[in-house]
Amino acid sequence: MTFRARPARTLLLSTAALVFGLLAAPVTAQEKPKDHADDPAAAYEPSMTTLAEIQVEIPGLKPDDPVMTQEEFQRATEIYFQRCAGCHGVLRNGATGKALTPDLTRANGFDYLKSFITYGSPAGMPNWGTSGDMTEADVDMMARYLLLEPPAPPEWGMPDMKASWKVIVAPEDRPTEKMNDLDIENLMSVTLRDAGQIALIDGGTYEIKEVIDTGYAVHISRISASGRYLFVIGRDAKVDMIDLWMEKPGVVATIKIGIEARSVETSKFEGYEDKYAIAGGYWPPQYVIMDGNTLEPLKIVSTRGNIYDEQIYHPEPRVASILSSHFKPEFIVNVKETGKILMVDYSDLKNLKTTEIEAERFLHDGGLDSTHRYFMVAANARNKIAVVDTKESKLTALIDTGGQTPHPGRGANFTHPVYGPVWATSHLGDETVALVGTDPEGHADYAWKIVDSFYALGGGSLFIKTHPNSQHLYVDATLNPDAEISASVAVFDIAKMGGDPAVDPEYTTLPIGEWAGIPDGQPRVVQPEFNKEGTEVWFSVWNAKDKESAIVVVDDKTLELKHVIKDPRLITPTGKFNVLNTQKDVY
Repeated sequence: MTFRARPARTLLLSTAALVFGLLAAPVTAQEKPKDHADDPAAAYEPSMTTLAEIQVEIPGLKPDDPVMTQEEFQRATEIYFQRCAGCHGVLRNGATGKALTPDLTRANGFDYLKSFITYGSPAGMPNWGTSGDMTEADVDMMARYLLLEPPAPPEWGMPDMKASWKVIVAPEDRPTEKMNDLDIENLMSVTLRDAGQIALIDGGTYEIKEVIDTGYAVHISRISASGRYLFVIGRDAKVDMIDLWMEKPGVVATIKIGIEARSVETSKFEGYEDKYAIAGGYWPPQYVIMDGNTLEPLKIVSTRGNIYDEQIYHPEPRVASILSSHFKPEFIVNVKETGKILMVDYSDLKNLKTTEIEAERFLHDGGLDSTHRYFMVAANARNKIAVVDTKESKLTALIDTGGQTPHPGRGANFTHPVYGPVWATSHLGDETVALVGTDPEGHADYAWKIVDSFYALGGGSLFIKTHPNSQHLYVDATLNPDAEISASVAVFDIAKMGGDPAVDPEYTTLPIGEWAGIPDGQPRVVQPEFNKEGTEVWFSVWNAKDKESAIVVVDDKTLELKHVIKDPRLITPTGKFNVLNTQKDVY
């Protein structure tokens, strides 16, 4: 079955092609992230150092440069880090978002930039101006900032890491058995993005059990192979290791592995459970292997190098995502800008062996198929999905998504009535969902192909989700500038998906934002996540940090509202990670 192209439907505010930002919070841009040196955890947490907080100078102003004060330049650098660097790169060389180097921005001009920052674009660019997230003065300032050369941040090596590394509770002082009555497998680790915290919420009672101070804008939570330790990493590259066995779960070790980061993972192969942890940096571009019990940094490896196809040196190849192989003692390290997937063998760190797989650009996020053997990752710039056989450590296929920009999160695995086991991704600037066949033995004719593509709510989707015990597929549209669309979710009945390429499966729209009952702001619904039984699906209703947010729980069988979690501590909730599903790679 081939991908069937359809005419794009205009659901966004602008038809322009420039992307300015993506995984950034719809919150007031001007305030700095919380300084951890002022909070109760200051006894053991290092003060955060992010790109937003580094004092920078305007690089060599020329006579024709736009007028900008040093104060404005510092403020614009902070906003760029918080809103734009994740997609466009610290040095503005581009990735998921377009390159924003002065040679390109000056060709387009000030008015052009100001318009795109204000109105957004169909490819996932938020409408910063019309949404109210940036003032008119901020938009004007950012347009001028993008006409100037970007500042170069400092490096971050072993001395810096060692200085930031703290073991708060030594392994020998930790419990030898679980000391609380928590149903750990059904805990949800919820990112409270702009509070610099995570919340541990009981999946059965909906009660917030703990709120734990972490790094700024935690990107992901990962669980150790044993299920005991929770690892989180913030955009400030701060890794926190949380012991879920303690009477009151809390941080037992912490480290900053750089200045900006997104990914953390632990060793899962038999015999190496909980032995190592790994974190990947956006800046500096590198990955770090750490002791799995203490976070002591053991090995730093730079990812700077040549782009796989052009063989041109790139100064900022960021580590986009990391997974742990279930078939070998290897970490799967995805290097964005060079288009390389690194299979890092952690069985002998002194004699480190790495298999370098040429995949495609720009590698972003992805997940394993239902057997855990095959890894699929989105290559945003080339609209492809790369498939890697983790048992053989080699590239299996490159799949064209039909001109759309995939954004799967970790994707969604389910058994299609016609095509058998499939893995699904949604897209940024297009409202379609694509299904990839993943069963080369039982359904060889469909394996590693787009077997179906159909419409969901709209462009700007970040996450797609199902569960082995569910018959539903959930697709968000978080970054769509239409308030009604961004506050809703499309739900497909898997059993009703047919094999007729001319007929789209129907979907049910869940008004999650309306169910949350939040009257102010433009709350966006993001990241469906199932409880451990696969009977409920949770949605973050993500609002500005000075406005009310919520988590909405839906009964998966009936698609009816089951519960709304509201609490003043739920400040900009975004990602949610069920302990069991994350530990076992169930998605």
